[in-house]
Amino acid sequence: MKRISWSQKAGLRLKNMRFQYKLLIGYLLACVIPLLFVSAIIFQKSAEGLEDSSEEFASLYTSQIKTNLNEFIQEYDTVTKSVLVDNDLINSIGEEGSMPIDELIIQNVSVQRMLMRVALLKPEIGTVMLVSRENSVYQYTATTGRVNEQALLSREWYKRIRSSDDTFFITGLHDRSYYEDKGAGAIVTIGRVLFSYDGAYVGILLIDLDPFSLLRLDHEFVLARDKYGMSVVISNQQGHIVYHSDAASGRLSWQQVLESGDRYIRGDEPGDNIIISGSTTPGQLFVKTEIPRSKLLQKINQIKGVTVTVILLSCLGITLISFGLSYTITKPIKALRRSMKQAEAGHYVPIEKEQTHDEIGSLVHSYNKMIVTIRTLINEVYIAEIKQRQAKFMALQNQINPHMLYNTLESIRMKSMVKGDDETAGMIKILSRMFRLTLNKEGKQHSIGHELDYTTNYLKLQNIRFENMFSLDIRIPDDMLQASIIPLIFQPIVENSISHGFQDYDHPLTIELEGQWTEEGDLMIRISDDGIGMSKEKKEELVARLDLAGSDKHKLEDARTSESNGIGLKNIAERIKLHYGDRYYLTIRSKAHRGTTVELLIPNRMMVAKDNQKGGVWNENDSGG
Repeated sequence: MKRISWSQKAGLRLKNMRFQYKLLIGYLLACVIPLLFVSAIIFQKSAEGLEDSSEEFASLYTSQIKTNLNEFIQEYDTVTKSVLVDNDLINSIGEEGSMPIDELIIQNVSVQRMLMRVALLKPEIGTVMLVSRENSVYQYTATTGRVNEQALLSREWYKRIRSSDDTFFITGLHDRSYYEDKGAGAIVTIGRVLFSYDGAYVGILLIDLDPFSLLRLDHEFVLARDKYGMSVVISNQQGHIVYHSDAASGRLSWQQVLESGDRYIRGDEPGDNIIISGSTTPGQLFVKTEIPRSKLLQKINQIKGVTVTVILLSCLGITLISFGLSYTITKPIKALRRSMKQAEAGHYVPIEKEQTHDEIGSLVHSYNKMIVTIRTLINEVYIAEIKQRQAKFMALQNQINPHMLYNTLESIRMKSMVKGDDETAGMIKILSRMFRLTLNKEGKQHSIGHELDYTTNYLKLQNIRFENMFSLDIRIPDDMLQASIIPLIFQPIVENSISHGFQDYDHPLTIELEGQWTEEGDLMIRISDDGIGMSKEKKEELVARLDLAGSDKHKLEDARTSESNGIGLKNIAERIKLHYGDRYYLTIRSKAHRGTTVELLIPNRMMVAKDNQKGGVWNENDSGG
């Protein structure tokens, strides 16, 4: 057995799908696929545009920060160089052990004045210190907190700058634990190494600043930071954090930044953040601006949510519109299909609803005209012809008054009997009974019993003519005699057996008429003879004509043809299918020199009332008159 692939099954399913569903799916695919394609492009471009805008903003802001830091470094480079003006004072620092008391006091006062002058140069300077080569600490502070000299000298950051070769330096963030008040928070120290005129090390100038003073956050940055989650980290050449915008804005504490070490400089994995880096012109400070991709993803997800919502609403609208359009298109087609099925069943009813003026409406209009034309033709041709034949039959029947005919035949029979011509009297009696069977059945039911009686009388006449060469063997169950049947069925078949099966007077003809019930309760009747049969070619020709009975049952034959041919087998087959339906039939089996069998299948329709107490079968003693 050949297997059907999935694509073939899908093709068959699509091929057999209803036209309305095909239209609906076609509209949806034609609208939804471009919508999804356009939405995907818009979403992708929007996400890329958002990321590019964020990077561009971060680059611009980083550039602005670099400019501000360059100015900051230049200013404090100038501030720290201002102490070099007092060259004699600088050279005397570190010789405190060899100075008399009065000179030492004067030097201390001079150093304090110098430090005060430095502190007044910039308002954000809180504490200025000068540490000599002998580790003597001079300090000036604008605050209440003073520096513990021993604690300062023990700090690691101080030890690192003592061992550094840099003249001007900016330290990383460190705590305020070396202040006597031990206040919380963090500070950054800017300083310069001092040398004498001959290049000898004299001391170090230290300026403690609040980290917030390095980079003040403007309103635009706060808005951008809240929008994109942006942060700025400034570090020195040694890789220590100098400034962190999250700590300056209060999102983190300076203590958290101090405890984090260099983690904020390294950042997370590269794919987690958009990073823009830069450095100041002297290369002393490095700026890193970070934008978390998770924040951007939130914005992108918002765009995605809006896009999906628009797509879903659009798909819903497209579905409703597609359903309405497909229903509008297929509704008249369905009405046309229903009307066609009614026409197949013989009910020629036009579609009464008002139609549109499009192609389908034009098709329905043409169909209505066709139905009206067919109905008119049926009324004018088919039914009129039937009525005409019925009128001719009624006129002929009215011309032959049954009672007058019976009385006339009875008078002739009685006269024949008076003259002793019994054979003629018998023939007249049989003919009278046959006329009674045919002419008196108008409007009455006809049973198998009546049909058998008519056939028996016909055969009696033929035996008088052919000197008893025919015998009729009837095997019909009694309960079948009351079954209703259309008239003139058996007699034409028996007549055909005599006309075509009788050979000569040396070979008498036996005709068997047998009836039985089928499993479905129908009547199966076989009429067989032992005549000469027919050749294979003649039988095939006759079978072919019988096969056309179903298609010719509604056709009206030419009157001259029907009159010349009499009531033949095809006529009987057509009447059976016309009266009982296509399930019932007449068929023939025959072989040369082996006789012929005609088989009839008709439904079981018992008569409602009996013609007389004998079940409607005529008695031999019935007479006309």
